[in-house]
Amino acid sequence: MARSYGTSTVRVEGLKRMFAHIRVLIMALMTAGPVFAQAPAVAPAKPVKMVVLGDSLSAGLGLQASAAFPARLQKALDDKGIKVDMINAGVSGDTSSGGRDRLDWSVPEGTEAVILELGANDALRGIDPAVTRTALTEILTRLKARKIAVLLCGMLAPPNYGSEYAARFNAIYPELSKSFGVPLYPFFLEGVAADAKLNQADGMHPTAEGVDIIVKNILPTVEAFLGTISGQRS
Repeated sequence: MARSYGTSTVRVEGLKRMFAHIRVLIMALMTAGPVFAQAPAVAPAKPVKMVVLGDSLSAGLGLQASAAFPARLQKALDDKGIKVDMINAGVSGDTSSGGRDRLDWSVPEGTEAVILELGANDALRGIDPAVTRTALTEILTRLKARKIAVLLCGMLAPPNYGSEYAARFNAIYPELSKSFGVPLYPFFLEGVAADAKLNQADGMHPTAEGVDIIVKNILPTVEAFLGTISGQRS
């Protein structure tokens, strides 16, 4: 009996030690966390800092600020989940030379992208296309030196100055786009120009509905432009 009792005691003590060991293992597994670590949360991309450098067509002459091109473009991008910090640097009546002269304070430090919309007033006033070309060239050169991406918006000359003038003026934008390697939206007023229903009484400045059409038409080009910038960030 004594031997049998002693053997039982050893077996009981062994089982107790085994269960204690299992309990320690279970507790360790419960507190160790998952076997496969979760991927760290991806921080949301910072908004692209963008300036629209232009004239009354982007300033929103005759419209509420919320209906101007930069504001409507920002809203359209936001609806697609594309975040931008937008500055409306449009000045009514500005020429390409005027935009060049105010470039440094209109495009602040930290700007990553510029939509360049200038030249309509040059054409309306019959300014020598060589002057317009020089001003736009200087703007593009200075923005390139600052490593700021540019989307160039083209403009077409009205017919009243003749075909020779129009040919010289209209060639500025595609040629500068090619020489500087920047994307071109060929005609800023595409789908709106000369449509009385989409322009204010002066026949030149878009209504709010006209601005929305401009935004709709240019949006794919702007998306591709911003996609290139996002790719360069990574």
